[in-house]
Amino acid sequence: MKKAKSITTLLLALSICAVTACSSQPTDSSSKSSSAESTASSEASEAADSTTASDTSSEASAENSSDTSSKPEKPVTDFTTYVSNTVVSTGNNFYIEKAENITYRAYLPVEQYGELEYKFFFTNMVDSTYAKGKDAFVGKDGGTYTVSNAVIADGGTSTEDKITNRTPVTFGGKTTKEVASDESYWSDPVTINIPEGHYLVWEWTVSGEGIPCNKMSTLTSTTSSADGETFAYCDNIPLPQLIGAKREVKHTVAAIGDSITQGCQTELMKYEFWASKISAQLGSDVSFFNCGLGWARASDAAANENWLSRVSQYDTVLVAFGTNDIISGKYGGKKSTAEEIEEYLDTIVSYLTEKGCDVILFNAPPQDFKKTNEGIRTALNEKIPAIAEKYGAKFFDFASLLSTADEPAKAVYGGHPNGEGGTVVADAFVKQFGNLFE
Repeated sequence: MKKAKSITTLLLALSICAVTACSSQPTDSSSKSSSAESTASSEASEAADSTTASDTSSEASAENSSDTSSKPEKPVTDFTTYVSNTVVSTGNNFYIEKAENITYRAYLPVEQYGELEYKFFFTNMVDSTYAKGKDAFVGKDGGTYTVSNAVIADGGTSTEDKITNRTPVTFGGKTTKEVASDESYWSDPVTINIPEGHYLVWEWTVSGEGIPCNKMSTLTSTTSSADGETFAYCDNIPLPQLIGAKREVKHTVAAIGDSITQGCQTELMKYEFWASKISAQLGSDVSFFNCGLGWARASDAAANENWLSRVSQYDTVLVAFGTNDIISGKYGGKKSTAEEIEEYLDTIVSYLTEKGCDVILFNAPPQDFKKTNEGIRTALNEKIPAIAEKYGAKFFDFASLLSTADEPAKAVYGGHPNGEGGTVVADAFVKQFGNLFE
């Protein structure tokens, strides 16, 4: 396993940076600063009898969170100046072997409309393990690639509308960029007006080999084109890892987790997953940075400071792992035990609290597991409130909201909670923690 470089190195590198295929479906009308070679595990677990522990942990957390005197002060960086302005996750959990002058386009819902100055962050490394890790695994270095053109634009209110106000995105004053395999980089600042209800469109042309990308899983419109004119559905899409905008907000919130956090298997462009619905309820004066990725494990986040350090820039971080640790386990290893997943979560929460974040730790949701995996999930969920209490974090009983007391293993709203499940989770979360963001 590569040793992760220090977060200090990451922040310094970022501040001096100037800035920096696909499956076919219906046509629709991505300087590494720290890395860690790998491991992966995923999450799953719920606690049928975690209510008492949850209450105790929440009370302890509330007391601890009121005392901020010992919290380290967060440094001012581009991450704290240009905060997330979309709830769609754009991290890297997959890998494009080769692209030759392919233009990629994505429609992104924004959290705050109007004229804003944007800045985009990129890292040429895979954040988390996908499936068994054959194609993409935590800490996998990207190859070299060339950006020959990048623009942002007003996408209108639907993909049927004409794209307008195309605005070039530059890197060190240039419209092109050669990206090295070990590079993280920022774009130059760029200003655009996105009217109420309109989409921000990201579009760029990329050539090269080994390009980290996002498996969007039909959360929003993502397409690609070989000629720049005819675009077709594309699920593997390289994107900036942060769609950052300079805006005044009362609080910043990040969520790191797996496909349930990312919002996979919810309806296209409805943004009905729990993270999106929490963001909507908190409003545009709270920035919400979604770093959930399909197939991600707690062991990935524990090993990859590059990924974890991004969310550590935010005031509050929601940590929601477990399912994939149980199903697939650490990259290069086998299924994880409850004790191993506990260690990964402990590492994550310890890191984030040391960076001055308020942490809200979720337990593992129901997945209709059979006996062995359900046993691991139950054992893990019994341990999670104690991790929160250990670090003065808060605990959220995610699992109980998505099952019933009579059938705690049953995923009432599906293994990837649907829109109804998203509403249930968001309502409960805001009721319990909403006052923290006022």
